[in-house]
Amino acid sequence: MRLELRGITKRFPGVVANDHVDLTVEPSEVLGLLGENGAGKSTLMNILYGLTSADEGEILLDGRPHVFADPGDAIAAGIGMVHQHFMLVPVFTVAENILLGAEPLDRLGRFDRGRARDAVLATAERFGLPVDPDARVEDLPVGLQQRVEILKALYRDARLLILDEPTAVLTPQEADGLFESIRGFRAAGRSVIFISHKLREHHAIADRITVLRRGRTVGTIPAAEADAQELATMMVGRPVVLVVDRAPAAPGEPVLEVRALGVEDPPGTALVADVDLTVHRGEIVGIAGVEGNGQTPLVEAVTGLRPVTAGEVLLRGESIVGRSRRDILRAGVGHIPEDRYTDGVVASFSIADNLALTLWDDERFSNGRTRDFDAVAESARRVVADFDIRTPSIATTAGSLSGGNQQKVVVAREFDRPIDLLVAAQPTRGVDVGSIEYLHQQIVAKRDEGTAVLLVSSELDEIQALSDRIAVMFRGRLVGPFPAPVAKEALGLMMAGVDPAEALGGRAA
Repeated sequence: MRLELRGITKRFPGVVANDHVDLTVEPSEVLGLLGENGAGKSTLMNILYGLTSADEGEILLDGRPHVFADPGDAIAAGIGMVHQHFMLVPVFTVAENILLGAEPLDRLGRFDRGRARDAVLATAERFGLPVDPDARVEDLPVGLQQRVEILKALYRDARLLILDEPTAVLTPQEADGLFESIRGFRAAGRSVIFISHKLREHHAIADRITVLRRGRTVGTIPAAEADAQELATMMVGRPVVLVVDRAPAAPGEPVLEVRALGVEDPPGTALVADVDLTVHRGEIVGIAGVEGNGQTPLVEAVTGLRPVTAGEVLLRGESIVGRSRRDILRAGVGHIPEDRYTDGVVASFSIADNLALTLWDDERFSNGRTRDFDAVAESARRVVADFDIRTPSIATTAGSLSGGNQQKVVVAREFDRPIDLLVAAQPTRGVDVGSIEYLHQQIVAKRDEGTAVLLVSSELDEIQALSDRIAVMFRGRLVGPFPAPVAKEALGLMMAGVDPAEALGGRAA
Protein backbone atom coordinates (compact mmCIF):
# COMPACT_ATOMS: atom_id res chain seq x y z
CA MET A 1 0.00 0.00 0.00
CA ARG A 2 1.30 3.43 -0.96
CA LEU A 3 0.43 6.34 1.34
CA GLU A 4 0.56 9.97 0.32
CA LEU A 5 -0.30 12.96 2.50
CA ARG A 6 -0.74 16.19 0.58
CA GLY A 7 -0.84 19.63 2.16
CA ILE A 8 -2.08 18.44 5.55
CA THR A 9 -2.86 21.44 7.75
CA LYS A 10 -4.23 21.42 11.29
CA ARG A 11 -4.79 24.46 13.48
CA PHE A 12 -5.51 24.63 17.18
CA PRO A 13 -6.19 27.85 19.13
CA GLY A 14 -2.95 29.83 18.94
CA VAL A 15 -1.01 27.02 17.27
CA VAL A 16 -0.56 25.68 13.73
CA ALA A 17 0.33 22.06 14.48
CA ASN A 18 0.68 21.00 10.83
CA ASP A 19 1.37 23.51 8.08
CA HIS A 20 0.84 22.04 4.59
CA VAL A 21 2.73 18.83 5.35
CA ASP A 22 3.59 16.49 2.49
CA LEU A 23 4.66 12.91 3.21
CA THR A 24 4.90 9.68 1.20
CA VAL A 25 5.36 6.07 2.32
CA GLU A 26 6.11 3.51 -0.37
CA PRO A 27 5.06 -0.15 -0.21
CA SER A 28 7.44 -2.34 1.83
CA GLU A 29 9.18 0.71 3.27
CA VAL A 30 10.09 1.86 6.76
CA LEU A 31 9.79 5.64 6.87
CA GLY A 32 11.42 7.30 9.86
CA LEU A 33 9.60 10.40 11.11
CA LEU A 34 11.77 12.82 13.08
CA GLY A 35 11.06 16.13 14.75
CA GLU A 36 11.29 18.02 18.00
CA ASN A 37 8.59 17.68 20.61
CA GLY A 38 5.78 19.86 19.33
CA ALA A 39 6.92 19.58 15.69
CA GLY A 40 3.56 18.10 14.70
CA LYS A 41 4.39 14.38 14.41
CA SER A 42 1.67 13.11 16.74
CA THR A 43 -0.96 15.44 15.28
CA LEU A 44 -0.12 14.24 11.78
CA MET A 45 -0.41 10.60 12.81
CA ASN A 46 -3.66 11.27 14.68
CA ILE A 47 -5.08 12.70 11.46
CA LEU A 48 -3.91 9.66 9.51
CA TYR A 49 -5.47 7.33 12.11
CA GLY A 50 -8.78 9.19 12.25
CA LEU A 51 -8.37 10.50 15.79
CA THR A 52 -8.70 14.08 14.56
CA SER A 53 -9.48 15.72 11.24
CA ALA A 54 -7.36 17.97 9.05
CA ASP A 55 -8.43 21.52 8.25
CA GLU A 56 -6.85 21.24 4.80
CA GLY A 57 -5.16 18.61 2.64
CA GLU A 58 -5.91 15.05 1.64
CA ILE A 59 -4.92 11.45 2.35
CA LEU A 60 -4.37 9.09 -0.58
CA LEU A 61 -3.98 5.32 -0.38
CA ASP A 62 -2.81 3.72 -3.61
CA GLY A 63 -3.76 6.95 -5.36
CA ARG A 64 -7.34 7.11 -4.05
CA PRO A 65 -8.47 9.85 -1.63
CA HIS A 66 -9.69 8.72 1.79
CA VAL A 67 -11.38 10.52 4.66
CA PHE A 68 -11.17 8.89 8.08
CA ALA A 69 -13.92 9.96 10.47
CA ASP A 70 -12.59 7.72 13.24
CA PRO A 71 -10.00 4.97 13.85
CA GLY A 72 -12.48 2.37 12.63
CA ASP A 73 -12.28 3.89 9.15
CA ALA A 74 -8.47 3.87 9.26
CA ILE A 75 -8.37 0.24 10.45
CA ALA A 76 -10.78 -0.78 7.68
CA ALA A 77 -8.43 0.87 5.18
CA GLY A 78 -5.47 -1.16 6.47
CA ILE A 79 -3.83 1.33 8.86
CA GLY A 80 -2.83 0.31 12.39
CA MET A 81 -1.28 2.42 15.13
CA VAL A 82 0.64 1.48 18.26
CA HIS A 83 0.56 4.46 20.61
CA GLN A 84 3.40 5.45 22.90
CA HIS A 85 1.05 4.92 25.84
CA PHE A 86 -0.52 1.54 25.30
CA MET A 87 -4.27 1.22 24.74
CA LEU A 88 -4.71 -2.08 26.55
CA VAL A 89 -7.15 -3.30 29.21
CA PRO A 90 -4.84 -4.48 32.03
CA VAL A 91 -7.24 -7.02 33.58
CA PHE A 92 -7.99 -8.67 30.22
CA THR A 93 -5.95 -11.54 28.81
CA VAL A 94 -3.71 -11.19 25.78
CA ALA A 95 -6.32 -12.85 23.57
CA GLU A 96 -9.12 -10.66 24.90
CA ASN A 97 -7.10 -7.52 24.20
CA ILE A 98 -6.03 -8.53 20.71
CA LEU A 99 -9.54 -9.51 19.63
CA LEU A 100 -11.37 -6.72 21.46
CA GLY A 101 -14.16 -5.51 19.17
CA ALA A 102 -13.67 -8.46 16.81
CA GLU A 103 -14.37 -11.34 19.19
CA PRO A 104 -15.24 -14.77 17.76
CA LEU A 105 -18.58 -16.00 19.14
CA ASP A 106 -19.99 -19.47 19.61
CA ARG A 107 -23.47 -20.57 18.55
CA LEU A 108 -24.98 -19.06 21.67
CA GLY A 109 -23.36 -15.66 21.08
CA ARG A 110 -20.74 -16.08 23.79
CA PHE A 111 -17.03 -15.32 23.54
CA ASP A 112 -15.38 -18.40 22.06
CA ARG A 113 -12.12 -18.62 23.97
CA GLY A 114 -10.86 -21.62 22.03
CA ARG A 115 -11.17 -19.89 18.66
CA ALA A 116 -9.72 -16.72 20.18
CA ARG A 117 -6.64 -18.58 21.39
CA ASP A 118 -6.17 -20.25 18.03
CA ALA A 119 -6.50 -16.94 16.18
CA VAL A 120 -3.94 -15.23 18.41
CA LEU A 121 -1.47 -18.11 18.19
CA ALA A 122 -1.80 -18.19 14.39
CA THR A 123 -1.20 -14.45 14.09
CA ALA A 124 1.73 -14.58 16.52
CA GLU A 125 3.35 -17.45 14.60
CA ARG A 126 2.78 -15.77 11.24
CA PHE A 127 4.65 -12.64 12.29
CA GLY A 128 7.19 -14.22 14.63
CA LEU A 129 5.83 -12.47 17.74
CA PRO A 130 5.19 -15.23 20.29
CA VAL A 131 2.79 -14.49 23.17
CA ASP A 132 0.81 -16.45 25.75
CA PRO A 133 -2.85 -15.80 24.80
CA ASP A 134 -4.03 -16.66 28.32
CA ALA A 135 -1.66 -14.31 30.19
CA ARG A 136 -3.18 -11.28 31.86
CA VAL A 137 -1.79 -8.08 30.34
CA GLU A 138 -1.11 -6.40 33.71
CA ASP A 139 1.28 -9.25 34.56
CA LEU A 140 3.39 -8.82 31.40
CA PRO A 141 6.62 -6.81 31.13
CA VAL A 142 6.32 -3.70 29.03
CA GLY A 143 8.07 -5.24 26.02
CA LEU A 144 5.45 -7.98 25.79
CA GLN A 145 2.65 -5.46 26.27
CA GLN A 146 3.92 -3.63 23.22
CA ARG A 147 3.98 -6.92 21.32
CA VAL A 148 0.30 -7.36 22.18
CA GLU A 149 -0.43 -3.88 20.78
CA ILE A 150 1.36 -4.73 17.53
CA LEU A 151 -0.45 -8.06 17.21
CA LYS A 152 -3.75 -6.27 17.79
CA ALA A 153 -3.06 -4.14 14.71
CA LEU A 154 -1.74 -7.05 12.62
CA TYR A 155 -4.74 -9.24 13.45
CA ARG A 156 -6.87 -6.57 11.78
CA ASP A 157 -4.66 -6.91 8.70
CA ALA A 158 -2.82 -3.60 8.98
CA ARG A 159 -0.78 -3.01 5.84
CA LEU A 160 0.63 0.27 7.18
CA LEU A 161 1.73 0.28 10.81
CA ILE A 162 2.38 3.49 12.75
CA LEU A 163 4.80 3.01 15.66
CA ASP A 164 4.88 6.08 17.94
CA GLU A 165 8.03 6.11 20.11
CA PRO A 166 8.00 2.30 20.23
CA THR A 167 11.32 1.95 22.10
CA ALA A 168 10.74 4.62 24.75
CA VAL A 169 10.07 2.00 27.45
CA LEU A 170 12.04 -0.94 26.05
CA THR A 171 15.35 -2.41 27.10
CA PRO A 172 18.08 -2.54 24.43
CA GLN A 173 17.40 -6.27 23.99
CA GLU A 174 13.66 -5.68 23.55
CA ALA A 175 14.35 -2.88 21.06
CA ASP A 176 16.54 -5.24 19.00
CA GLY A 177 13.68 -7.74 18.98
CA LEU A 178 11.28 -5.05 17.79
CA PHE A 179 13.63 -4.12 14.94
CA GLU A 180 13.71 -7.75 13.81
CA SER A 181 9.90 -7.74 13.77
CA ILE A 182 9.83 -4.52 11.74
CA ARG A 183 12.19 -6.06 9.19
CA GLY A 184 9.80 -8.99 8.99
CA PHE A 185 6.86 -6.66 8.32
CA ARG A 186 8.79 -4.99 5.53
CA ALA A 187 9.76 -8.33 3.99
CA ALA A 188 6.08 -9.33 4.05
CA GLY A 189 5.17 -6.29 1.95
CA ARG A 190 3.92 -4.08 4.78
CA SER A 191 4.97 -0.51 5.47
CA VAL A 192 5.90 1.17 8.74
CA ILE A 193 6.01 4.78 9.93
CA PHE A 194 8.60 4.74 12.70
CA ILE A 195 8.60 7.69 15.13
CA SER A 196 11.52 7.98 17.53
CA HIS A 197 13.72 10.67 19.02
CA LYS A 198 16.74 8.36 18.95
CA LEU A 199 18.73 9.16 15.83
CA ARG A 200 20.66 5.90 15.85
CA GLU A 201 17.40 3.93 15.71
CA HIS A 202 16.42 5.62 12.47
CA HIS A 203 19.77 4.64 10.99
CA ALA A 204 19.23 1.07 12.17
CA ILE A 205 15.74 0.49 10.77
CA ALA A 206 14.54 3.24 8.39
CA ASP A 207 14.82 3.31 4.60
CA ARG A 208 14.12 7.05 4.37
CA ILE A 209 13.75 9.74 7.02
CA THR A 210 11.32 12.67 6.90
CA VAL A 211 11.98 15.57 9.26
CA LEU A 212 9.33 17.95 10.59
CA ARG A 213 10.13 21.28 12.22
CA ARG A 214 7.48 23.54 13.73
CA GLY A 215 4.71 21.86 11.80
CA ARG A 216 6.39 21.90 8.39
CA THR A 217 8.22 19.31 6.31
CA VAL A 218 11.92 20.19 6.27
CA GLY A 219 12.97 17.38 3.96
CA THR A 220 13.23 13.64 3.29
CA ILE A 221 16.56 11.89 2.85
CA PRO A 222 17.72 8.26 2.50
CA ALA A 223 18.70 6.93 5.91
CA ALA A 224 21.96 5.58 4.57
CA GLU A 225 23.04 9.09 3.54
CA ALA A 226 22.11 10.91 6.74
CA ASP A 227 24.48 11.44 9.66
CA ALA A 228 23.34 12.24 13.18
CA GLN A 229 24.60 15.82 13.13
CA GLU A 230 22.77 16.59 9.89
CA LEU A 231 19.51 15.14 11.20
CA ALA A 232 19.81 17.04 14.48
CA THR A 233 20.38 20.30 12.62
CA MET A 234 17.37 19.65 10.38
CA MET A 235 15.19 18.96 13.44
CA VAL A 236 16.20 21.97 15.50
CA GLY A 237 17.18 24.48 12.80
CA ARG A 238 20.61 25.09 14.27
CA PRO A 239 23.75 23.09 15.07
CA VAL A 240 23.19 20.83 18.07
CA VAL A 241 25.87 19.70 20.50
CA LEU A 242 25.49 15.92 20.60
CA VAL A 243 28.35 15.40 23.08
CA VAL A 244 28.13 17.16 26.44
CA ASP A 245 30.96 19.61 27.03
CA ARG A 246 31.86 19.46 30.71
CA ALA A 247 34.88 20.03 32.87
CA PRO A 248 36.16 17.34 35.27
CA ALA A 249 34.20 17.11 38.52
CA ALA A 250 35.45 18.68 41.73
CA PRO A 251 33.66 16.58 44.38
CA GLY A 252 33.12 17.99 47.85
CA GLU A 253 31.64 16.54 51.02
CA PRO A 254 29.07 13.71 50.91
CA VAL A 255 25.48 14.86 50.39
CA LEU A 256 23.68 11.53 49.94
CA GLU A 257 24.76 8.41 51.81
CA VAL A 258 22.89 5.14 51.36
CA ARG A 259 23.95 2.44 53.80
CA ALA A 260 22.94 -1.24 53.57
CA LEU A 261 19.60 -0.14 52.11
CA GLY A 262 16.82 -2.67 51.75
CA VAL A 263 13.42 -2.19 50.14
CA GLU A 264 10.65 -4.79 49.89
CA ASP A 265 7.26 -4.93 48.23
CA PRO A 266 4.17 -5.65 50.40
CA PRO A 267 4.43 -9.47 50.06
CA GLY A 268 7.99 -9.17 51.37
CA THR A 269 9.94 -9.70 48.16
CA ALA A 270 13.29 -7.89 48.16
CA LEU A 271 13.43 -5.14 45.54
CA VAL A 272 16.64 -3.50 46.79
CA ALA A 273 19.15 -5.44 48.86
CA ASP A 274 22.13 -4.22 50.88
CA VAL A 275 22.89 -1.19 48.70
CA ASP A 276 25.70 1.18 49.66
CA LEU A 277 26.14 4.41 47.74
CA THR A 278 27.59 7.87 48.34
CA VAL A 279 27.08 10.93 46.14
CA HIS A 280 29.27 13.96 46.83
CA ARG A 281 28.61 17.60 46.27
CA GLY A 282 29.65 18.58 42.74
CA GLU A 283 29.55 15.14 41.11
CA ILE A 284 27.18 13.06 39.00
CA VAL A 285 26.85 9.39 39.89
CA GLY A 286 25.07 7.43 37.16
CA ILE A 287 23.22 4.16 37.73
CA ALA A 288 22.80 1.92 34.69
CA GLY A 289 20.77 -1.24 34.42
CA VAL A 290 17.96 -2.97 32.60
CA GLU A 291 14.68 -1.60 33.92
CA GLY A 292 13.09 -3.67 36.65
CA ASN A 293 16.32 -4.39 38.53
CA GLY A 294 15.62 -2.14 41.50
CA GLN A 295 16.41 1.32 40.17
CA THR A 296 12.86 2.61 40.63
CA PRO A 297 12.47 1.36 44.25
CA LEU A 298 15.89 2.84 45.06
CA VAL A 299 14.87 6.26 43.74
CA GLU A 300 11.51 6.05 45.53
CA ALA A 301 13.21 5.17 48.83
CA VAL A 302 15.63 8.09 48.54
CA THR A 303 12.88 10.58 47.67
CA GLY A 304 10.35 9.44 50.29
CA LEU A 305 7.92 7.69 47.96
CA ARG A 306 8.52 4.18 49.30
CA PRO A 307 9.25 2.94 52.84
CA VAL A 308 12.71 1.65 53.69
CA THR A 309 12.79 -1.82 55.26
CA ALA A 310 16.49 -1.90 56.15
CA GLY A 311 19.49 0.40 56.33
CA GLU A 312 19.78 4.17 56.23
CA VAL A 313 19.43 7.10 53.85
CA LEU A 314 21.37 10.16 55.00
CA LEU A 315 21.09 13.68 53.59
CA ARG A 316 24.00 15.89 54.66
CA GLY A 317 24.66 13.42 57.48
CA GLU A 318 21.07 13.31 58.83
CA SER A 319 18.69 10.41 58.36
CA ILE A 320 15.65 11.08 56.17
CA VAL A 321 14.16 7.60 56.59
CA GLY A 322 10.53 7.91 57.65
CA ARG A 323 10.28 11.59 56.81
CA SER A 324 7.46 12.73 54.58
CA ARG A 325 7.87 13.42 50.89
CA ARG A 326 7.15 17.10 51.57
CA ASP A 327 9.84 17.30 54.26
CA ILE A 328 12.42 15.63 52.01
CA LEU A 329 11.74 18.09 49.18
CA ARG A 330 11.91 21.01 51.60
CA ALA A 331 15.23 19.67 52.91
CA GLY A 332 16.80 20.36 49.52
CA VAL A 333 16.10 17.30 47.39
CA GLY A 334 15.04 17.81 43.78
CA HIS A 335 13.39 14.92 41.95
CA ILE A 336 12.84 14.41 38.22
CA PRO A 337 10.56 11.33 38.19
CA GLU A 338 10.87 8.68 35.51
CA ASP A 339 7.22 8.97 34.46
CA ARG A 340 6.33 12.61 33.95
CA TYR A 341 2.74 11.76 33.02
CA THR A 342 2.03 9.91 36.27
CA ASP A 343 4.36 11.58 38.77
CA GLY A 344 5.73 14.76 37.18
CA VAL A 345 2.82 16.93 36.12
CA VAL A 346 -0.89 17.22 36.76
CA ALA A 347 -2.17 17.23 33.20
CA SER A 348 -5.37 19.18 33.97
CA PHE A 349 -3.51 21.92 35.88
CA SER A 350 -2.10 24.98 34.17
CA ILE A 351 1.62 25.39 33.56
CA ALA A 352 1.70 28.07 36.26
CA ASP A 353 0.12 25.72 38.81
CA ASN A 354 2.46 22.88 37.85
CA LEU A 355 5.52 25.09 38.27
CA ALA A 356 4.38 25.91 41.82
CA LEU A 357 3.20 22.40 42.61
CA THR A 358 5.87 21.56 45.20
CA LEU A 359 6.02 25.16 46.46
CA TRP A 360 2.33 25.85 47.03
CA ASP A 361 2.95 26.96 50.65
CA ASP A 362 6.23 28.77 49.95
CA GLU A 363 6.29 32.31 51.31
CA ARG A 364 6.77 33.62 47.76
CA PHE A 365 3.36 32.29 46.77
CA SER A 366 1.33 32.16 49.97
CA ASN A 367 0.93 33.87 53.32
CA GLY A 368 -0.10 30.59 54.92
CA ARG A 369 -3.81 31.17 54.43
CA THR A 370 -4.33 32.47 50.91
CA ARG A 371 -2.47 32.08 47.66
CA ASP A 372 -0.83 34.98 45.85
CA PHE A 373 -1.95 34.25 42.27
CA ASP A 374 -0.11 37.26 40.87
CA ALA A 375 3.17 36.02 42.34
CA VAL A 376 2.59 32.51 40.95
CA ALA A 377 1.90 33.96 37.49
CA GLU A 378 4.90 36.30 37.57
CA SER A 379 7.21 33.46 38.60
CA ALA A 380 5.74 31.18 35.92
CA ARG A 381 6.33 33.73 33.16
CA ARG A 382 9.96 34.11 34.23
CA VAL A 383 10.56 30.34 34.43
CA VAL A 384 8.88 29.70 31.07
CA ALA A 385 11.25 32.21 29.48
CA ASP A 386 14.35 30.99 31.34
CA PHE A 387 13.78 27.32 30.49
CA ASP A 388 12.43 27.84 26.97
CA ILE A 389 9.10 26.12 27.66
CA ARG A 390 7.18 26.49 24.41
CA THR A 391 3.57 27.31 25.21
CA PRO A 392 1.00 29.87 24.07
CA SER A 393 0.31 30.84 27.68
CA ILE A 394 1.13 29.97 31.28
CA ALA A 395 -2.60 29.23 31.61
CA THR A 396 -2.29 26.37 29.10
CA THR A 397 -2.81 22.97 30.71
CA ALA A 398 0.30 20.84 31.08
CA GLY A 399 -1.45 17.93 29.37
CA SER A 400 -1.68 19.88 26.12
CA LEU A 401 2.09 20.38 25.91
CA SER A 402 4.44 18.15 23.94
CA GLY A 403 6.39 15.58 25.94
CA GLY A 404 9.62 17.57 25.81
CA ASN A 405 7.95 20.71 27.09
CA GLN A 406 6.24 18.77 29.88
CA GLN A 407 9.69 17.51 30.87
CA LYS A 408 11.00 21.07 30.86
CA VAL A 409 8.19 22.02 33.27
CA VAL A 410 9.30 19.27 35.65
CA VAL A 411 12.98 20.21 35.40
CA ALA A 412 12.29 23.93 35.73
CA ARG A 413 10.19 23.38 38.85
CA GLU A 414 12.98 21.46 40.55
CA PHE A 415 15.81 23.72 39.39
CA ASP A 416 14.06 26.97 40.29
CA ARG A 417 14.62 26.41 44.01
CA PRO A 418 17.69 25.74 46.16
CA ILE A 419 18.60 22.04 46.14
CA ASP A 420 21.60 20.12 47.42
CA LEU A 421 20.68 16.79 45.85
CA LEU A 422 19.13 16.16 42.44
CA VAL A 423 17.67 12.71 41.80
CA ALA A 424 17.14 12.49 38.04
CA ALA A 425 15.36 9.33 36.88
CA GLN A 426 15.18 8.84 33.09
CA PRO A 427 15.43 12.65 32.65
CA THR A 428 15.34 12.61 28.83
CA ARG A 429 12.93 9.74 28.17
CA GLY A 430 10.80 10.46 25.12
CA VAL A 431 12.23 13.91 24.40
CA ASP A 432 13.88 15.18 21.24
CA VAL A 433 17.55 15.83 20.55
CA GLY A 434 17.25 19.58 21.07
CA SER A 435 15.61 19.10 24.47
CA ILE A 436 18.16 16.43 25.39
CA GLU A 437 20.99 18.88 24.68
CA TYR A 438 19.29 21.49 26.86
CA LEU A 439 18.48 19.12 29.74
CA HIS A 440 21.99 17.69 29.78
CA GLN A 441 23.45 21.19 29.94
CA GLN A 442 21.16 22.04 32.86
CA ILE A 443 22.13 18.90 34.80
CA VAL A 444 25.85 19.56 34.31
CA ALA A 445 25.34 23.19 35.33
CA LYS A 446 23.69 22.01 38.56
CA ARG A 447 26.69 19.77 39.23
CA ASP A 448 29.05 22.68 38.61
CA GLU A 449 27.07 24.79 41.10
CA GLY A 450 27.86 22.18 43.76
CA THR A 451 24.73 20.06 43.63
CA ALA A 452 25.09 16.31 44.12
CA VAL A 453 23.40 14.47 41.24
CA LEU A 454 22.13 10.89 41.26
CA LEU A 455 21.32 9.99 37.64
CA VAL A 456 19.33 6.86 36.79
CA SER A 457 18.96 6.10 33.11
CA SER A 458 18.40 3.12 30.84
CA GLU A 459 20.28 5.03 28.11
CA LEU A 460 23.91 3.98 28.30
CA ASP A 461 24.93 6.88 26.06
CA GLU A 462 23.42 9.28 28.60
CA ILE A 463 25.08 7.52 31.55
CA GLN A 464 28.46 7.65 29.83
CA ALA A 465 28.08 11.26 28.67
CA LEU A 466 27.13 12.74 32.05
CA SER A 467 28.51 10.56 34.84
CA ASP A 468 31.66 11.12 36.85
CA ARG A 469 31.23 7.70 38.45
CA ILE A 470 29.07 4.82 37.20
CA ALA A 471 27.33 2.00 39.06
CA VAL A 472 25.15 -0.84 37.78
CA MET A 473 22.06 -2.38 39.37
CA PHE A 474 21.24 -6.04 38.82
CA ARG A 475 18.47 -7.86 40.66
CA GLY A 476 18.28 -5.26 43.38
CA ARG A 477 21.99 -5.11 44.12
CA LEU A 478 24.49 -2.40 43.21
CA VAL A 479 27.97 -2.92 41.82
CA GLY A 480 30.32 0.05 41.78
CA PRO A 481 30.44 2.98 41.39
CA PHE A 482 33.50 2.92 39.14
CA PRO A 483 35.31 6.04 37.93
CA ALA A 484 34.14 7.09 34.48
CA PRO A 485 34.63 6.32 31.69
CA VAL A 486 33.46 2.71 31.69
CA ALA A 487 33.22 0.92 28.34
CA LYS A 488 29.70 0.27 27.08
CA GLU A 489 30.55 -3.40 26.58
CA ALA A 490 31.59 -3.74 30.23
CA LEU A 491 28.44 -1.99 31.41
CA GLY A 492 26.33 -4.31 29.25
CA LEU A 493 27.98 -7.36 30.77
CA MET A 494 27.42 -6.14 34.32
CA MET A 495 23.80 -5.31 33.46
CA ALA A 496 23.44 -8.99 32.53
CA GLY A 497 24.89 -10.11 35.87
CA VAL A 498 28.51 -10.77 34.88
CA ASP A 499 30.97 -10.31 37.74
CA PRO A 500 32.50 -6.79 37.63
CA ALA A 501 36.07 -8.14 37.76
CA GLU A 502 35.40 -10.20 34.65
CA ALA A 503 33.42 -7.47 32.86
CA LEU A 504 36.08 -4.84 33.51
CA GLY A 505 39.06 -7.12 32.85
CA GLY A 506 40.39 -6.84 36.37
CA ARG A 507 39.70 -3.15 36.82
CA ALA A 508 37.07 -3.80 39.53
CA ALA A 509 39.71 -5.24 41.80
